[in-house]
Amino acid sequence: MSGSPLLDRHAEALDLFSSRVHAIREDQWDAPTPCSEWSVRDLVNHLAGEQMWVVDLVREGRTVAEVGDRYDGDVLGDDPVAAWDRAAAAARDAFREEGALDRTVSLSSGDTAATAYCSQMTADAVVHSWDLSRAIGAEERIPPALVDFALQEFAPYADSLSSSGLFADPVPPAPGADAQTKLLNALGRRP
Repeated sequence: MSGSPLLDRHAEALDLFSSRVHAIREDQWDAPTPCSEWSVRDLVNHLAGEQMWVVDLVREGRTVAEVGDRYDGDVLGDDPVAAWDRAAAAARDAFREEGALDRTVSLSSGDTAATAYCSQMTADAVVHSWDLSRAIGAEERIPPALVDFALQEFAPYADSLSSSGLFADPVPPAPGADAQTKLLNALGRRP
């Protein structure tokens, strides 16, 4: 499927995260990230596992209960970069299949349009690209189109994210903060 702005942003977000994964030095896998309690490896493992779910949920039409704990624990194995590459390619392919974005997927939160799921996955990859960049000392600027996409995705529910326990409390942005700073602050990050 081509010409879809959503799929374009999804591909760009995966490419951005991939570029950071490929920049990880061997001595950085245990380094801390802005995501408290996650090392660089934990962060990449989280994103790889999330991508692996896409095939089961979108292509195969499985439910969260049917997949179960298949992607719990370490999904990176001995070659974390290759594992990430495979997971990202599989997710990209699953979302790009004919009719994939017209489907409904069964998430833990209930039945969800595949477009909404793809949007969530895209925004998650955008923000975690910054987290990984910060952790490994890579370029932290996110392309403006991805920042705008993530802001639009998170805006309706950003205020409730910290109550999930998965995000830190929002940080009030400084006057005149740019869009990327506002995005990161809304998700409890301090750029």
